[in-house]
Amino acid sequence: MLALVDVNNMYVSCERVFKPRLAGRPVVVLSNNDGACIARSNEAKDLGITMAQPWFQVRHLQRSAGLIALSANFELYGDMSGRMMTLAAEYAPRQEIYSIDECFLDFDGVRGDLVEIGRDLRATVLRCTGLPTSVGLAPTKTLAKLANHVAKTAERKPGSYPSGLAQVCHLGRMSRHALDEVMRATPVGDVWGIGRQMSARLNEGGVHTVFDLLSADVATLRRQFSVVLEKTLLELRGTPCLEVDDAPAPNQQILCSRSFGEPVTELPALCEMISQFASRVAEKLRHQHSLAASVQVFISTSPYRRHDRQYSPRATTPLIRPSADTRVLIAAALRALAAIYRPGFNYVKAGVLLVDLRQPGSTQGELGLFAEEAEVEPEPVRPSLMSAVDALNQRFGRNAVAVASAVRQARTARHDSKRERMSPRYTTRLDELPRARA
Repeated sequence: MLALVDVNNMYVSCERVFKPRLAGRPVVVLSNNDGACIARSNEAKDLGITMAQPWFQVRHLQRSAGLIALSANFELYGDMSGRMMTLAAEYAPRQEIYSIDECFLDFDGVRGDLVEIGRDLRATVLRCTGLPTSVGLAPTKTLAKLANHVAKTAERKPGSYPSGLAQVCHLGRMSRHALDEVMRATPVGDVWGIGRQMSARLNEGGVHTVFDLLSADVATLRRQFSVVLEKTLLELRGTPCLEVDDAPAPNQQILCSRSFGEPVTELPALCEMISQFASRVAEKLRHQHSLAASVQVFISTSPYRRHDRQYSPRATTPLIRPSADTRVLIAAALRALAAIYRPGFNYVKAGVLLVDLRQPGSTQGELGLFAEEAEVEPEPVRPSLMSAVDALNQRFGRNAVAVASAVRQARTARHDSKRERMSPRYTTRLDELPRARA
């Protein structure tokens, strides 16, 4: 039996943990540069605010409906997610972290009432982190996702499903009649993996609910759609097609990109930002114990600034030897930037992408007669140096130790992404710890 544990409105819930006054009020979390709504409380959804809706379109609701907008605080959300995942992992022998707010648990071999275990898990996470969760239990991943949707919807919209399914829903122990009623009450578009376009096509063919989908012919669906929908249908019928992956494969690419608060025109400012991005992807690369063989850099102007000249190039620099050394990756990124930079443009976004990732020991060494000095440094020195840098930054905060070109300068501060509404990073910064007064 599987379970999907999902934090309700993750970003908003993290904010409410430290700001109880936000409970019950419409809240949205904004993207980089405070441009669009990327998370919405239930109260904000009830106001008609849609996912990714531009902030300027709903700004007026601050006065008319008491809407509260906050800048995204990913450092806080990531740390709170890690705490929740650690707590959830104690309840099952296998865990697959699916996203920042979701994880699958495999209860194979676990004894006891799984509904009670799910309620205890939910209570533990709420007590230890303040984050509300929903738990969906079922024999397959797709059914577990559906059970989680039912648990969440039954709590938020009383009457949509039986009240006993709220918060923790176990589809695997329901009677056939009760399960059919749940399937009839669930639109087919709420099934994991069925997007808007596929849902519209299914509706045109008379498939409107999950019950309708379960009654459809597998071979016909495969011919009309794909093997993916066939597997979805099999999972909904209780046949596992997706395994719990508690040891996911390393990422094949690692990206760090950002939009600027103000357009950047000068090369030195771009060099600083590209160095910062390269430092970040290098840290992620070492975290998954991989090496990069190529570094790609892109810069771009904004198509929405119609009076600006447009230019959005990218360049890839191969490395003589795959590396995870921050210095090597920054040097390669800056060479790529120098090749594509042109003066006279208003650049509003840039990024660094590591490609052709490999595992240590999978590549053959070479003399590197024409490599840069940093690239031919003896290999044994690099891991220990980079490990020391990572350890210091882990202990004293990000960028406590950094390559000089990546150090943030006062003259480029105006180009930082706008986060004028960001909350303190309560759990990761000593100087931003919450204060309690009695």
